[in-house]
Amino acid sequence: MKLPGRTLRTASRLALLCSITVLTGASAHHRPLPFFYDLYTFRGDDGGTDVVAAFAVVAGELETEEARGGVRYRFDVTLVLADTALHSVSRTDDSVFVDLPRRLDSDHLLHTHIEVRAAPSRTTLQRVIMSDATKPGIGQMYGGSFPIPDYSGSRLMLSDIALGQPDTRSGWRRGDVALALLPTSQFPASAFDVYYEIYNLTSGGSYTTAIAVERIDEPRARDDGDRRTTLRFFGESDSGADGALPELRRVEASLERGRYRLTATITDLATGESAARSRLFHVRGRERATTMVRALPREPILP
Repeated sequence: MKLPGRTLRTASRLALLCSITVLTGASAHHRPLPFFYDLYTFRGDDGGTDVVAAFAVVAGELETEEARGGVRYRFDVTLVLADTALHSVSRTDDSVFVDLPRRLDSDHLLHTHIEVRAAPSRTTLQRVIMSDATKPGIGQMYGGSFPIPDYSGSRLMLSDIALGQPDTRSGWRRGDVALALLPTSQFPASAFDVYYEIYNLTSGGSYTTAIAVERIDEPRARDDGDRRTTLRFFGESDSGADGALPELRRVEASLERGRYRLTATITDLATGESAARSRLFHVRGRERATTMVRALPREPILP
């Protein structure tokens, strides 16, 4: 499957990372646009790695325009991956819009995602950008180092752990799974779905899964059980020809507001080999309305 993106092979294009803020333009209305994001990686075809970026922004940070008797929210999202060793840059630009009969509450969360395929590399830098498409000059960029893991080989491995809101029929799709990805700094509830992929389990063999959730923003309790909840599962591998076994688990836990670490540990009972992966997340402690909006390749949107 070919995923959107453009790769630029000249070293001079690396200057894009230094000048990309011009995407927001020069305007009398120039102001930052705070948003939230997470990046996830999974095994791709032909030795590549699939990179998924989840974005979210509160409606109160966006401008609106009249559309079809109501209002329209529009924003653009960009993912830039630059390999400093290979002097290559890939960039994906998508647009998001939604028409509604009236303005949303200011704390309503709009979220979306984009996906690209990249070569594994330890020297990759990432830049994520969001800009308000309704009024030029409103935007924000975040970035940093982003090593892209290599999921090839035969050893037992886990992909990144992705978290999503429960009971959804739409969102990011991976095979038969649909997950309403939400940046992990913005979780409004303590019940959520956990998705990850296991690579290279013994075919037809048995394995165990342990999912541990631990509070990390308070002093350590005398009894570690006061701060750690562990769910255990037993299964038999039915991974496909690519050696990947997807798992979607529901975590139902009464978690108070705070920061947590979720760790998934897989043990292949045929070989005794184990693999583990962790993800930090933040329970906000109260429900907040959210709307998932599909991101489309960027093109002009007529009023």
